[in-house]
Amino acid sequence: MSLSRLHTSVWAIAFSTSVISACETSTAPVFPRSGIAAGTSHTCRIASDGVVSCWGDNVDGQLGNGSTISSTTPIPVSGGVRFQAIAAGGKHTCGVDLSGIAYCWGWNGSGQLGDGSTSASSVPAPVAGGLRFAHLTTGAYHTCGLTTDGAAYCWGDNSDGRLGTGDSTNSSSPMAVAGGLRFRALGAGGLHACGITTSRAAYCWGGGALGQLGGSSSGSPVPVEVPSNARFNAIAVGAQHNCAVSTTGETLCWDTYVPPQIVAGGRHFTRISAGHFFTCGVTNSGGAYCWGSNDNGQLGDGSLTGRSSPTPVSGGLTFADLTAGLGHACGLTSAGTTFCWGANGSGQLGGAVPRVLTPTPVTGLTGVTALSVGDASTCALASGIAFCWGINTVGQLGIGSRSPRSLPDSVFGSLTYSSLASGILHTCALSGNSAAWCWGSNGLGQLGTGQTAGHDSVPRAVTGVSSFTQLALGGWHSCGLTSSGAAYCWGGNIAGSVGDSSETVRYSPVPVTGGLSFTTIAAGGYESCGLTSSGAAYCWGANGQGQLGDSTTQSSSFPKPVVGGLAFTALTVGMGHACGLANDAAYCWGSNVNGELGCGYDPSHAFPEAVMGGLTFATIDAGWRHTCGVTTDGAAHCWGNNDFGQLGNGTTMSSGMPTAVAGGLRFVAVEAGPVHSCGLTADGRVYCWGSDYYGQLGRGVFGYSTVPIQVE
Repeated sequence: MSLSRLHTSVWAIAFSTSVISACETSTAPVFPRSGIAAGTSHTCRIASDGVVSCWGDNVDGQLGNGSTISSTTPIPVSGGVRFQAIAAGGKHTCGVDLSGIAYCWGWNGSGQLGDGSTSASSVPAPVAGGLRFAHLTTGAYHTCGLTTDGAAYCWGDNSDGRLGTGDSTNSSSPMAVAGGLRFRALGAGGLHACGITTSRAAYCWGGGALGQLGGSSSGSPVPVEVPSNARFNAIAVGAQHNCAVSTTGETLCWDTYVPPQIVAGGRHFTRISAGHFFTCGVTNSGGAYCWGSNDNGQLGDGSLTGRSSPTPVSGGLTFADLTAGLGHACGLTSAGTTFCWGANGSGQLGGAVPRVLTPTPVTGLTGVTALSVGDASTCALASGIAFCWGINTVGQLGIGSRSPRSLPDSVFGSLTYSSLASGILHTCALSGNSAAWCWGSNGLGQLGTGQTAGHDSVPRAVTGVSSFTQLALGGWHSCGLTSSGAAYCWGGNIAGSVGDSSETVRYSPVPVTGGLSFTTIAAGGYESCGLTSSGAAYCWGANGQGQLGDSTTQSSSFPKPVVGGLAFTALTVGMGHACGLANDAAYCWGSNVNGELGCGYDPSHAFPEAVMGGLTFATIDAGWRHTCGVTTDGAAHCWGNNDFGQLGNGTTMSSGMPTAVAGGLRFVAVEAGPVHSCGLTADGRVYCWGSDYYGQLGRGVFGYSTVPIQVE
């Protein structure tokens, strides 16, 4: 690989966001909490709870989510580790957990993960040796870290002596940097590394042919002092240049045969980060400035013009943290919002556009209050506005066309909605006045408009009933509850799924036979169920697999009581199976071809069977051949078919009992579709996993993901 393609770590900052004054006399190491880090083509950030999310290029597993699928939206790192610091290198990432243990993941061809091997890892692997680190920094193919007492260790590629061990032998585990120096700051570059000692002198080691060790053209396999009368607080190491903040506040940089020179402008930076031929810094007031190469807009000033002195980043934002990558930069504002700018060839800015010249927020779809999952589509409500994405062959996205969307698009019209429901190929929602509106396939009257055929790509009013409190959509039929608890259904009445004691197709709502009053209604492929105020469950429709739960396999066109005497608090129906919650325990019945009942791989059950594992659930949702639930502590578990990763556990292996969804996220609800699943967090973020063949994961690309990905 040529030097022009190498990337360097940016995390060589030695102090927190507070200003370190020139009169500071402490010689102890000062280690920052590194909140955001940019690699060659990926970016990672730490949330306030220590959870790390990454996005961008993932060909070598550098996102750490158990896959090698790239993402334009932040994805939580697998394993549930909480981090205090993070560093992103060429194609690998490293972090320090709250106890000081170092983990790395991604490409490992030179041993840069430090786990004693040269095998890549798509999940965090503990660094060998048992050392406790306070800070890590990652180069293109090597990693360095400082222990809490300021000792420096490096591992990975040792070409040109960049590990500082006195030789050029690669190491797949930490090796002490020669000389016994104690450091307060450390940075790893493309072919070299540098540090600031506790006496505030700058030392560098490794390749020096381009002057990166401080003005000469000689390299060194051991630390050599940078010739300067200045003393330093912090250092940032780039591919072929370095910058450091002096104890008097000036920033000095050096590169090809140029000894340390004071950066023009007289600004004092509290954070500084060196990328590939450019540098960025944050002043004590939170202003961001960048200088150097700008061919991808990485300076963030709205142009492609390079700058030889610091130029303000556009937007007037106040930053607490900043990081520079190969051709992009990102920052965390004082409010905790992430902004990125520059090159975006792998989605490292958190979006799908090729490049951005000014700061753009990395947010994903937020503020979501409701979520529903269809065949290969997903819909969500945010501030009453309906957004849908995925397959759109019959207009099921409601966007006024039949073009698919791999990112959320707003539903056509000016209506605001209070709830959503998705069927196989159609979608319905309740407007602010509780009127029902539907769009998508209407081949069997499932839109309830009174029309006998056709499809609609915009919302149409359901006729015959003026208001509903709930909606539930099945494969080719729809149901709703009125404020009195009366159940109405319409559409394809296959096997009696409409529940009106017939199998006649209904193009507008008809009452469900029996006069029962329900508090909850649910619809599956060819079956429906309702829950009374006493917790009694009734089901009707197809029953070939015992999904009505009445101890038979005979279909019924009217409600039949589910046997067992359980008092349910929640009910859900999939494609051939149903589940409910009673005393927070999950019970399922019907088809068990893929273990979707959660009781192993026993044959189908025509009566409720307890889900294995003893978990207590707050919510549950049945998909086609899998089921997902959220436990009372907010953890998501799924079971059943996993051909497309719809269980979200980082594999494609099916499971006959609940398996934890990867990433350690906490959800308030999870929706299971045919071959994908989505979860909603308490703060309104949506994550999806499983098949993305039609863009139903909402990340701007296609394929699949075996772990949760935040919807953009």
